[in-house]
Amino acid sequence: MTPRFVPGLELARDFYGAVVRPLLIEEFTGLEHAAALIGPGSDVAGYDTERSTDHDWGPRLQVFLADGDTDRDTDRDTDRGREAGRAAASVTAMLADRLPAEFRGYPVRFPVTREPDGVARHRVEVAGLGAWLTGRLGFDPRGALTLLDWLAAPTQLLAELTAGEVFHDGPGELTRARQNAAWYPDDVWRYVLACQWRRVDQEEPFPGRCAEVGDDLGSRIVTARLARDLMRLCLLMHRRYPPYSKWLGTAFARLPGGAGLAAALTAAISADGYQAREHHLTEAMEAVAALHNQLGLTPPLDPRPRRFFDRPYQVLGAGRFTAALRETITDPRVRHLPLAGAADQFTDSTDAAGDPSFLRACVMDGLSLAGGRRVA
Repeated sequence: MTPRFVPGLELARDFYGAVVRPLLIEEFTGLEHAAALIGPGSDVAGYDTERSTDHDWGPRLQVFLADGDTDRDTDRDTDRGREAGRAAASVTAMLADRLPAEFRGYPVRFPVTREPDGVARHRVEVAGLGAWLTGRLGFDPRGALTLLDWLAAPTQLLAELTAGEVFHDGPGELTRARQNAAWYPDDVWRYVLACQWRRVDQEEPFPGRCAEVGDDLGSRIVTARLARDLMRLCLLMHRRYPPYSKWLGTAFARLPGGAGLAAALTAAISADGYQAREHHLTEAMEAVAALHNQLGLTPPLDPRPRRFFDRPYQVLGAGRFTAALRETITDPRVRHLPLAGAADQFTDSTDAAGDPSFLRACVMDGLSLAGGRRVA
């Protein structure tokens, strides 16, 4: 019998409270730990539906063991990591022996697609917190985040850390990490916004030019690209990390007051002729420009569209917003960065987004400060 659908966060919360926590108390008295459901997965973001249960689904969560604060004592950190690893192995083995076969109608042990052996195992991931954070992000956000940390972290990964739910946090370190990564520092936020406007500025005349030479498909494609960039821009304006493509529309639809903008973007993408496409696209851009002015980050800018030089199509002139935002950045390290932006503003490769060391190398080598100083 198919069980009634239970959203993943609810399932994980109940599984921890009713099963996992009592076992930890019984078998490992006094064990300092945090328990949460964070990381990848539609359930973490609250986007899961009954369809989500067809693979990689069941009661799951993370149990994080304290491995000490990050400090400069490498040998001490290594010892802590080994100790956390041994404790994690013991907890994992105990859970393998004592977890029930089912919980709320779902198998507790199930295979996942990332594991080619196809073996059904319990999905209570037990790990040292520092190792898990560094493995996911490339850095440990329990300490102060550097400019490199912010720029090299895709928004999807930052969303995975800060979404979901923490069920228990005895040491308080997971909560601290989530709070530290909750949102960009003000100057970095302004820089990321400026770079997102830059992406719009670079392509906003292209739908018209494509249409002018008879390339309707090209006009539609660029319009869709602009719609995506405007959606990401709106999420950034609302201080929400944009998710990857599958959930971008869902996240955008949950923004307050966004129905009119969503309708304009939908109409622009689906319009049969360029005149209608331009009308709806400039309507959307004007709405996003008005949202920018409401933020009060810069002096108000004229949100009305205008001609692109002497050509017969309308643009917003998005470069004005880039320049205005850049002028408000007070930290010279950030103000003088190239306008390539954060990691997922200059690449949308899924493989790159999942490789923190690669992205950190790209940012370290590619985004240099004025005078040849490196991002740090």
